Amino acid sequence: MQLPEDATMRAPLALVSIILPVYNAEQWLDECLMSVLQQDFEGTMELSVFNDASKDKSRAIIEKWKVKLEDSGISVVIGGHDSPSPRGVGYSKNQAIAQSSGSYLCFLDSDDVMMPQRVRMQYEAAVQHPTSIIGCQVRRDPPDSTERYTRWINQLTSDQLLTQVFTSHGPTVIMPTWFCSRAWFSHVGSFDEGGQGVPEDLLFFYEHLRKGGGVFRVDHSLLLYRYHLYAATHSVLEMTIWTHRVHFLEEQVLPHWKSFTIWNAGKQGRKLYRSLTAASRHKVVAFCDVDENKIRKGFYCHEDSQDLTGGKFEDNLKSLHLQEGRDFVHFS
Repeated sequence: MQLPEDATMRAPLALVSIILPVYNAEQWLDECLMSVLQQDFEGTMELSVFNDASKDKSRAIIEKWKVKLEDSGISVVIGGHDSPSPRGVGYSKNQAIAQSSGSYLCFLDSDDVMMPQRVRMQYEAAVQHPTSIIGCQVRRDPPDSTERYTRWINQLTSDQLLTQVFTSHGPTVIMPTWFCSRAWFSHVGSFDEGGQGVPEDLLFFYEHLRKGGGVFRVDHSLLLYRYHLYAATHSVLEMTIWTHRVHFLEEQVLPHWKSFTIWNAGKQGRKLYRSLTAASRHKVVAFCDVDENKIRKGFYCHEDSQDLTGGKFEDNLKSLHLQEGRDFVHFS
């Protein structure tokens, strides 16, 4: 895809800008900023920090590290506000990007730690994939906090990075690992600034895909990805994510199918069916499952679901068998 010539009006002063939103991060900032200092990237780097009304010592820590980073050749831009309440992650990222100058954007969360080769390796990948979001593998801290999710992050194949965008609970390359060109970011747009509870990363990721963007992962562990109770991701309700997932599926996939089978006759399959529009429900020809108890029934009834004519769903019974050669949706 041809990038717009006016994707950014600012002449780049740095090759890579590290985008760092900060909110009450004093317990992690020293390690985070040390990892910026330790990057082995030989190009020009800039750190763009936006302090979103922190009430702790974050501002003082940032000012202390500004001197150290600039002494080592990394320019530092600091923005922020002192309003009574934070404006949210989406707003902070947009502000940090707006005040930065780099041709490439490397996103970093204030509670995470970059490995020394992160900027170098992701920059090399971004040059080769100019319209892609570049991610990387991660190491989780604590190591046993989200073992299944961490395996999923690190082991998706290159094909699954695209195919699983319709069934995953978030982007297939996680936001704290994102790296992309400024021109491509500007082409896609900005982050949603709705504040707490809005999955700004998922919404941007979907828009990126709508505009033909690719997804690429550097298969090296380049980030220590922390799990803790204060992480912003905990403010996003599971139902919010589900609603966006189903909407994106109905927008991007289901219009191209005359009929399809839902692989899951349990709670998730029923939940998916009920979440679809009437037109999409009409295309469902079967529910598939491997549970022998469900298969023996031969049909599925849900008294709260209605078909296009307004009748009960049991009046339009769906057999529980595998439809060979038919498109299907697997939600879990």
